[in-house]
Amino acid sequence: MYILLLGANHKTAPVEIREKIALNKAQIKALVPQIKKLPGVEGTIVLSTCNRMEIYIATKNLELGRKTLGEFITQVSHCSLDVLEQFYYFKDCRAAVQHLFRVVAGLDSMILGETQILGQVQDAYENALELQISNNVLNTLFQHAISIGKRVRTETLIDRQAVSISSAAVELAKQLFGNLTDHTVLILGAGETSELTARHLVANGVSTVIVANRTFERAQKLAEEFSGEAIRLDDFPKYIKEADIIISCTAAPKYIVEVEDLLPILGERANKPLLFIDIAVPRDINPDVQKLGNISLYDVDDLQNVVVKNINHRKKEAVKAEAIIIEEIDIFFKWLDSLFVIPTIMGLKQRAVAIKDRELAKAIRKLPNLSEKEKHVIISLTNSIVNQILHQPITNLKKYAHVKKGPVYAEVIHELFDLEKKKNN
Repeated sequence: MYILLLGANHKTAPVEIREKIALNKAQIKALVPQIKKLPGVEGTIVLSTCNRMEIYIATKNLELGRKTLGEFITQVSHCSLDVLEQFYYFKDCRAAVQHLFRVVAGLDSMILGETQILGQVQDAYENALELQISNNVLNTLFQHAISIGKRVRTETLIDRQAVSISSAAVELAKQLFGNLTDHTVLILGAGETSELTARHLVANGVSTVIVANRTFERAQKLAEEFSGEAIRLDDFPKYIKEADIIISCTAAPKYIVEVEDLLPILGERANKPLLFIDIAVPRDINPDVQKLGNISLYDVDDLQNVVVKNINHRKKEAVKAEAIIIEEIDIFFKWLDSLFVIPTIMGLKQRAVAIKDRELAKAIRKLPNLSEKEKHVIISLTNSIVNQILHQPITNLKKYAHVKKGPVYAEVIHELFDLEKKKNN
């Protein structure tokens, strides 16, 4: 059994192509009768996300499998093969398995080490099980892949460091405050970046959100999402004493927070630390404020430096992940390769033993006066002959299982000895 992959992702195809070939769960379900009749296909699992669409099949004939997948993708996408072949990729056997393992480990993602793909691979596998379009080989492959995804994230730090401006802000807040539970964030300017940073902070425990914006309706809309409070931008100085974290991104032409604005407030804060995150360009907060006691200030360049540092750290962790994948590929293929030779080995042994038992019985019937000791010697002799004759072929077959021609050797032995064919799916 061979594994074959046809796919397109954010690296090989623009979104206008990916959206044509994307298949959601309902669409896959509607295609089940067609999928089950695909020529040469023993099992199928479809992984479809916003950044990739990949079809994995198990097949006994790689050439037929390629032809079938090419025809199938043109039918479901309503695009010609000439157009699609510029964007999709075929991978088979070891390359297909390695690709899936890298995908589930977050090594092939738009954001290195991202974790969402692990759940998406799990969903694809469970969907195939539910629709009964997979088979034993693909089930084992995806179970192994999911296990690898978990192992990579347990044994490496590939997903631990912030690699976006908003997540970097959360990382800095955690460094200052530790646990963010019961802390308050004041948002100055309700733009997209401020909103995303606030979401990350709330997801990490921040309990109170105050939103200040020039357009009060926009402040109200964002505050409602966090069950927070909306205020007018001009009123924000009154709320600084209540805040632990202040995110500012207003597009104001000059500083909106000066040292003198904070001096009367610091006494009321009872020496509580205050974190300013200034993601505005031009900056909203005079950098001199960080000279005041218990105030930390980070601007967009500081956050970007954190991101770059963390991306480099993730790249180092990716090297560890690649080593894990190489190790796991060998483990998987030892299992897969055994599917080709174990039935052959068992059939060969059974055929030899059946011949030995039949001929031994004939011989013993012709020698009725044999003692038990003599019978035991003859039985031992025939067993030894059979074992010695089979030893080298079986040893070689196990060795050949892990080379490309392994299935060919197994098939030849099946034909030479007319062994019973057993379907491996």
